Amino acid sequence: MAKMSWAVGTQCVAKGDHRKLKPGELAYNKGDILTIVDTSTKKGYYQAKHNTTGEEGLINSTNVREREALRVDPGLSLMPWFHGKISGPEAVCKLQPSEDGLFLVRESIRHPGDYVLCVSVSGEVIHYRVIYQDSKLTIDNTQYFYNLIDMIEFYSKNKGSIATTLLKPKQKQGAKSAELELSKNGWLMDITKLILGETIGEGEFGAVYEGEYMGQRVAVKIIKCDVTAQAFLQETTVMTKLQHKNLVRLLGVILHKGLHIVTELMTKGNLVNFLRTRGRSVVNSVQLLHFALDVCEGMEYLESKKLVHRDLAARNVLVSDDKVAKVSDFGLTKVDSKVSDNAKLPVKWTAPEGLKKEKFSTKSDVWSYGVLLWEIFSYGRQPYPKMSLQEVKEKVEQGYRMEAPEDCPPGVYSLMRICWEQEPRKRPAFHKLREKLEREMAKISPSPGSQHRDGIRSGC
Repeated sequence: MAKMSWAVGTQCVAKGDHRKLKPGELAYNKGDILTIVDTSTKKGYYQAKHNTTGEEGLINSTNVREREALRVDPGLSLMPWFHGKISGPEAVCKLQPSEDGLFLVRESIRHPGDYVLCVSVSGEVIHYRVIYQDSKLTIDNTQYFYNLIDMIEFYSKNKGSIATTLLKPKQKQGAKSAELELSKNGWLMDITKLILGETIGEGEFGAVYEGEYMGQRVAVKIIKCDVTAQAFLQETTVMTKLQHKNLVRLLGVILHKGLHIVTELMTKGNLVNFLRTRGRSVVNSVQLLHFALDVCEGMEYLESKKLVHRDLAARNVLVSDDKVAKVSDFGLTKVDSKVSDNAKLPVKWTAPEGLKKEKFSTKSDVWSYGVLLWEIFSYGRQPYPKMSLQEVKEKVEQGYRMEAPEDCPPGVYSLMRICWEQEPRKRPAFHKLREKLEREMAKISPSPGSQHRDGIRSGC
């Protein structure tokens, strides 16, 4: 077999266990994720790093396969067994030929808001009404579930009060099992290897926890609502395609009582809190420019992939242990199609065409980046201080732009202003913004390469 040709940084999945080690070899189990760190090793081998243990060693190229990005597929479903609003007789037809444990879930036509679990057993189909009450689901008023995913997971392992355990889902036509696709491509993680810790964030869609996965510190976003989890599956699909030092890295996904999105842990929290809690006495202008450049480079990469973030703000930028800023929260990330969407908009960060016509593009991300620059150089102040959202909408449309933050370098403020051009086509691309920021960095710090981040100032 010819040797695989992979670049440094390529992630691969172990095809099997490797425990009988020769000197210098790396131990791993089937399904473990490994990253290539050196390709100039002996023929047929790579130097690799284990993504969870951090250990390094040699791997045989024939024992691993490349970890593939997931295709954006509207048919990919966390609930392939959910058939929506169909009648009882239709469900019976779909569960033919009869097979014990074959099942599907449908919306109840007779009781709107409730569901029906339809199970084939002993040649018949039994319909169990799933009642929605107090934000939970139940069949028997004994066992309660957060969502349908949680319920199906339970009855697949326990018979409980139904006639048989659920053995085989009847997939809706066109639906594909997210679990199978995630597993096949090396993105599915094991809930039994996750230890959850403290809550580190509370978002609109779910909580974010600090955790540990096979010895590695991680962040875990847990989404319990199955409809929201399905929507976030698209975010996850996008994240599998993205690898950049200034984007928060997806480590994998766990399907357990909803959706767990597991990412690298950014120990210093979000950028707005980082700046507010430290201030001018601790963070100097060189570090502010480093943050601005970090975010710009992450956005330049998204721009190159024709992806639009749509919720770029300092609260959605996280800071690593070594003070690198990384763009996160791809909940609204979409392919740059300028298609309208009725998502709840962050008014103070949204470009005029986004507010007025709900049109989004890389150029609307550039507008948001200008507001983020203002946040950085004001040390985390709320943009448009003392203005209501309605005032912001009206005044920005009329041409109002924020004043420069105190002590902001004039060159940086001029960048904010070109990001805030009323006409999207007049705003610069992110690669042009990066070039201008690098020139600003050269003015303030003539030899930035000689200053390591940790040497810029202490105590951060």
